[in-house]
Amino acid sequence: MINLSDNQLQALSENAIVLESDGLGAKVLKLKDDSFLKLFRKRSLFSSETLKPYAIRFAENAEKLRARAFISPKIIQVYSLTGPVNATAVHYQPLPGNTLRSELSNSSTERSKLLIKQFGALLAKMHESGVYFRSAHLGNILVQPDGNFGLIDLADMKISNSKLTLNKRLRNLKHISRYKEDKHWLFELFRQELKAGYSQYAKEPAEKLFPNKD
Repeated sequence: MINLSDNQLQALSENAIVLESDGLGAKVLKLKDDSFLKLFRKRSLFSSETLKPYAIRFAENAEKLRARAFISPKIIQVYSLTGPVNATAVHYQPLPGNTLRSELSNSSTERSKLLIKQFGALLAKMHESGVYFRSAHLGNILVQPDGNFGLIDLADMKISNSKLTLNKRLRNLKHISRYKEDKHWLFELFRQELKAGYSQYAKEPAEKLFPNKD
């Protein structure tokens, strides 16, 4: 992580497009070279952000995911902002494609079934690879032009060297089901497709995570 002054930040973000913002300002910028700059502002002096900045977590997770054959953004640099903004930032090349949530909103039933089955397989591969992606909702999965899935918004993730326990897998599914639209697609309309995809890589856990309904 290198220091980035306020003047350097302004120069880097000149003519940038703000893609996301909150009450504190811009969160994600699309720079003039089409790369992205994501800012993580510290909301308090004593937090997990102080121990390990989210920008570093994002960058490390991106590298660990690629080492496990998952598709993630390519990191350019990680910054510590030294100006008045108390934040860190990660500069990266974004992945092409549309979110899975967007694709499902505009897909036929048959294509939706295929996409959900593919998502089930991806989720199982993550769990079998020790990836606990708390933010694995359908807005953080990109359907790329070649049909493969990419992962974005990577800061809220833990990656271990062992498979996830059944309890962690259940917790991950509960996180995903908090999103009403995602829950409807995944656990109501296309639950069997989700289970079928998951079973491709984790058959035994799938039977426990998705028991047959009477």
